[in-house]
Amino acid sequence: MWVWDGDPIAFTIGAISMRWYGLLFAGGFVLGYGMMIAMFKRARYDTNDLDKLLLYVFLGTLIGARLGHCLIYEPGFYLSHPLEILMVWHGGLASHGGTVGVILAFAIFIYRSHKYKFFEIADLISIPIALVCTFIRIGNFMNSEILGKPTLGYFGVVFARLGETYPRYPAQLFEAAAYFITFLILAILYFTWKKQRQGVMLAVLLLCIYTSRFFIEPFKEEQADYSTEMWLNVGQLLSIPFIIGSLLLLIWRWRRNDTVCGYELLQAKVAATGAHAAAHGKEHVAANVEANVRANLEAHADAKRKTSVKPKIVSASDTTNPDSSATDSQDTSFQK
Repeated sequence: MWVWDGDPIAFTIGAISMRWYGLLFAGGFVLGYGMMIAMFKRARYDTNDLDKLLLYVFLGTLIGARLGHCLIYEPGFYLSHPLEILMVWHGGLASHGGTVGVILAFAIFIYRSHKYKFFEIADLISIPIALVCTFIRIGNFMNSEILGKPTLGYFGVVFARLGETYPRYPAQLFEAAAYFITFLILAILYFTWKKQRQGVMLAVLLLCIYTSRFFIEPFKEEQADYSTEMWLNVGQLLSIPFIIGSLLLLIWRWRRNDTVCGYELLQAKVAATGAHAAAHGKEHVAANVEANVRANLEAHADAKRKTSVKPKIVSASDTTNPDSSATDSQDTSFQK
């Protein structure tokens, strides 16, 4: 057992106080933005699109989480005082609503951009999202909120700032640890899985987040201002659809076997083609291979979105020999 009496305010400048929760929330987004820049560069995507993507994700998170808390956990109060919904600084965000908000905002971004496929970018953004969730739960602990139930265990925490003298389960830290493990799993998959199936990492994110949430909820005090009259609380009931949905998504995307054309795979193709060109005294061809392959991929991706017809990817041999009419049956891994 240990006592927590930390100040929720990180620092104060004049009349402005910065709380740990807000600092960790914003810091998670900034760190996630940096991670997305690195991943976009690695995949040779346009990093200029990230500013707009971050705005969509931030607004989706904030609006979805706020509406989720107001309409799910305290509907009686907020329906009677609707203007309080706008007062986000009073506290009250729900991760289930935030998840729905992020997915909708992300779908709008993909639809309006006309440059990317949903699961192609969703897999990338899943990694920083897991880290942001970790930071948010640490912020909840710093605020002494989202409390666990009382316990006599040696790992219990006494939240002295609330005037309590008995220990509780540190449920916030349980969730933070689960989300950080999820982040590590996704990061390992990203760096080691060369032929990633699109949508699988998003499914893993949702499955890990809400499965851990389902099993940690019994250690937490009920967050809703009403009782379900069941052995499952509101948080567990809300997690079930996400668990089922993530399992169905995982099965669907795994069976489709759509692979991501990562830049490492593109580099391998360029290197092979360059070596072939050099061996035949055509060094000038190798310099244009990468641009041709990338343009080919983007053109066929656009055609696939418009016609839903699986395109043929031009092979390296077609690039070096314009008169060749043979199709390359070995380049299916480069389809976006």
